[in-house]
Amino acid sequence: MARLPNENIDIELFQDDFKYIDQEFFPSVVSIFSFIFICYKEYLLITEEATFAYGEGICSWLSLKHDMAKPQRISCLDDMKIVQVDSGWNFVAIITDDGKVFIASDFYSKWKTNKTLQLISNDNDQFKMIACGDSHLLLLRQDGHVFAMGSNCYGQITGNKTSSYESMIHIDNLENVELIACGAFHSLSTTNKGKIYSWGLNHWGQLGYGDENKRNTPCLVPFPNSDSSCIKDIVAGMYHSLFLFENGQLWGCGSNYHGELGLSDNIGRSTPTKIPIENVQQIACSKFGRFSFAHDGSLYYAWGKTKHGPNWSSPRKLDDSHSSFASVSVQVLDSPITFGITSTIYKFGSHDSISYKSTFQLFDNQDNYDVEFIIDKKIIKACKYYLKSVSEYYRRMFSGNWSENNQVIINDYSYETYYAYLHMLHTGKIHITRQNITELVDLSNCYGDEKLMGYCKTFIRSDLNKHTISIYHPLIRKYEMNELHDKLIHLDQNHRQSSTKRSKFFKIFFV
Repeated sequence: MARLPNENIDIELFQDDFKYIDQEFFPSVVSIFSFIFICYKEYLLITEEATFAYGEGICSWLSLKHDMAKPQRISCLDDMKIVQVDSGWNFVAIITDDGKVFIASDFYSKWKTNKTLQLISNDNDQFKMIACGDSHLLLLRQDGHVFAMGSNCYGQITGNKTSSYESMIHIDNLENVELIACGAFHSLSTTNKGKIYSWGLNHWGQLGYGDENKRNTPCLVPFPNSDSSCIKDIVAGMYHSLFLFENGQLWGCGSNYHGELGLSDNIGRSTPTKIPIENVQQIACSKFGRFSFAHDGSLYYAWGKTKHGPNWSSPRKLDDSHSSFASVSVQVLDSPITFGITSTIYKFGSHDSISYKSTFQLFDNQDNYDVEFIIDKKIIKACKYYLKSVSEYYRRMFSGNWSENNQVIINDYSYETYYAYLHMLHTGKIHITRQNITELVDLSNCYGDEKLMGYCKTFIRSDLNKHTISIYHPLIRKYEMNELHDKLIHLDQNHRQSSTKRSKFFKIFFV
């Protein structure tokens, strides 16, 4: 059991926030983390080589000088692989792939990190997950034990202990923990046996015990779902909690004043209640927000407090132009939010939305289709006539003996990749990532789509470096991408030279 992988977000969502930065910087950015500090957006921009701070707040926390035109390099993180970032009201926490946890905070906060990125874990403690509340931090160690720091004013750390901003407190009665999450002032966790625990502030019933009494030690949530052993994910908003199960059911409890539970009213629930949406795959909300997001694998849903007048008291299905929760947040909240560290993607294709406006109505339209593509028991609807007009491959497919075939089973490509390809044929745009590049290259070669192959080559060229050479070397060789050979050879030679130097160093050092 593990939290779902980080989302891929379109970097164009942040074009207004980054408009003063040299645009040549962005192709090197692989991940983004954004957070709010005193109404201002702050960012961490992560490349393969380094991590950069952007924003007056985060720069001041790290003794860096903010420059609107230039993100500031955090040199102490050079060559470290960051796997998770989270933030509270006036602090940010970072965890690396070797289990180290760092904190930076506002100079006037109680964390007292002295305008540096402070290491709070030691060599004996390796952590695999962090979660920040408004003013507290949970840390999940590799062995399943949980530790906490920060404010304990509502028992969100544990016990009758006072707040602890300088040392970690071990939460004694939690073992074999798999997931942790924080609302503003409450904490959640799940174990490898599927048990759900909560503690902290409970004024709105967000702990799920059927009352509004706070708990200062983790207590087992009496979940009404008999299949609660199959918990998939937990997230927490400011005053509500969401629980996602492997069967796609979503449950929630806590404040519902703004409709954040999606139950078509504004009445809170102090026991977990099923939210009327099925086949949910991913969920998101913010410890500082009163909204909820969900994704069923193809479409996104939102409910709760928005920036556009009345609250949405029940899940609202959004149009299929969205590809991430960050994209959804722009529509619902007017500003892109990254829910944790998120990988960047780049759009390829035409920017002429007018020319594709009518053809987009022919894609996956329940009321207008004559062929179904079936992938992993999922269906994508389309029109043969249009596909034949834009693709020689489909012209051949739907001619002769295939002309009357109304269903096509696809076994060679994943649903997500095939959906992205058909979406490109109707809209002119496609999102290419490291996760789908191999399938897209193979598909473009098999279908003879030179335009898609060109997009793939452009993506590979921009993403090809010493860290990704093992990913792209087989593709470049197999599909004879001759125009990329020079860069590949150059990187390969540098890699060999670097390896030779390291080998000589070790021989000298150890002999």
